[in-house]
Amino acid sequence: MLIMTREKVIEVKNLVKKFGSFIANDNLSFDVYKGEIFGFLGANGAGKTTAMKILCGLSKPTNGDIKIVGYDVYHDTEKIKNSIGYMSQKFSLYDDLTVWENFRFFGGIYGLSRNEIQSQTEHLLNRLGIWDYKDRIISSIPLGWKQKLAFSVAIMHRPAIVFLDEPTGGVDPVTRRQFWDLIYQAAADGFTVFVTTHYMDEAEYCDRVSIMVDGRIRALDTPENLKMTFDCQDMQEVFIKLAREAKYVD
Repeated sequence: MLIMTREKVIEVKNLVKKFGSFIANDNLSFDVYKGEIFGFLGANGAGKTTAMKILCGLSKPTNGDIKIVGYDVYHDTEKIKNSIGYMSQKFSLYDDLTVWENFRFFGGIYGLSRNEIQSQTEHLLNRLGIWDYKDRIISSIPLGWKQKLAFSVAIMHRPAIVFLDEPTGGVDPVTRRQFWDLIYQAAADGFTVFVTTHYMDEAEYCDRVSIMVDGRIRALDTPENLKMTFDCQDMQEVFIKLAREAKYVD
């Protein structure tokens, strides 16, 4: 996918996060651009979850200059939270509410008006082709559809960036690929997608990929360039080659 603009929506310079004497994030520097699908990879203990919490305004760095859609992570955390969407592996939907009630609930949290909630819910459910599911209880819906609904809820307030934390865990390969079609559509619509994943085949779908080892970004480039740089056939091989350098293991 081509990046249509070079407008920076995430700017990270020399990010350091320490817990006592332990350095979880060691001098990270990178930019993410509007409309980009950016893969943020690393083995357990590499520091990616710590960094993502900082980018989402949930944790303060020890040092560094970090801006999210122009907002400073030290002073503008509430503005950052209002400018992003977030989806975790657990999908964050309420099983005992209907599809419509989940959209209404999260739309209210995002500060949308009743009319905005109505129009966005109709738009997103019709795009998925499941408007008829609107009165179904979430617990009765197949896992793959829950995943797609959770993503739709995460973007219903049209955030500048959507953070996806292991979003395709626990679903089959066909459903994973269908979910990535939604990600491509979101990027085409102007959303920036920041995604962590354990599935290296999904890294191939990203515009650029960073790989963290022991709290540092060991590599950052397009999947094709990374495979050439490390003389590997696929991203799984690149990841394994770099992960073997790790000193710390969870």
